[in-house]
Amino acid sequence: MTVEIPRGGRVLFIGDSITDAGRDRADGADLGVGWAMMAAAWFTARHPGHRVAFRNRGVGGDRVRDLRARWTDDCLALAPQVVSVLIGINDTWRRYSSGEVTTTEEFGTDYRQVLAATRDALPDVRLILVEPFLIPLDDPQGRWREDLDPKVEMVRKLAAEFDATLVAVDAVFGSADADDRVWTDDGVHLTPPGHALLAQRWLAAVTPAT
Repeated sequence: MTVEIPRGGRVLFIGDSITDAGRDRADGADLGVGWAMMAAAWFTARHPGHRVAFRNRGVGGDRVRDLRARWTDDCLALAPQVVSVLIGINDTWRRYSSGEVTTTEEFGTDYRQVLAATRDALPDVRLILVEPFLIPLDDPQGRWREDLDPKVEMVRKLAAEFDATLVAVDAVFGSADADDRVWTDDGVHLTPPGHALLAQRWLAAVTPAT
């Protein structure tokens, strides 16, 4: 399902460090240097007369519970017409780095609440859910899949439940004919080509409204 971006509309990218990508928090219009900036730049270059305002509210380190805590200020207060969410890898990473477990049920509950709050506050909003992903660079990191895979499936279920557009990226990096280090240096954060590939997948899911 392709999302139509309205003329003169507001598009919000929100999530963790993959979306944050070094954005300047003092500048509310700064998009960082990652996939959100690339997607916004390409959309604008292709459709300059559409005059879409893109905003980035990614925050490095965020889990879905952190996203829920700031949702009113960082999403609803901006009244976007399109909300694009990418969250989940930190909910998995913290299990292995510090023993902080987020169960799939907890992940789904918090994610569902932010989506429901958005539908209630902004009835006409268009939702885009980007799958969390992992590009494991070694066997220990590959074992993270036992925690991440159910969360990816939960995002897919929530996309169906909320009639959201799903951007399926979890399998894209592994299926590309390239060494994994083309896309990432640590299995999670993206290199410039990795950001570009994610931006391409997002752009394939949107179109300007006529």
